[in-house]
Amino acid sequence: MSTKEIISKIEALTEWEAIIEEAKAEAEALRDSIKAEMLEQNTEELEAGAYIVRWTSVLSQRFDTTAFKKSHGEMYQEYTKQVSSRRFSIC
Repeated sequence: MSTKEIISKIEALTEWEAIIEEAKAEAEALRDSIKAEMLEQNTEELEAGAYIVRWTSVLSQRFDTTAFKKSHGEMYQEYTKQVSSRRFSIC
């Protein structure tokens, strides 16, 4: 692939990523608008035509690695492992 082709692909990628970010922002604005309506109606479930929208509270438990590392540093080191990955970036 020539340098011109790579530059062209990078420029196209940059344009598509900008379009994706705009679309994500628009989708988030629409989502927030629906959530605001649900708050106004004081409901966790909303029926709209063929759609049912749910916005519910969910409780979950997560392991606090920071606290565990502070109180059990040696054990934390014993069970951690190094992993390798590749990162793609354009500057």
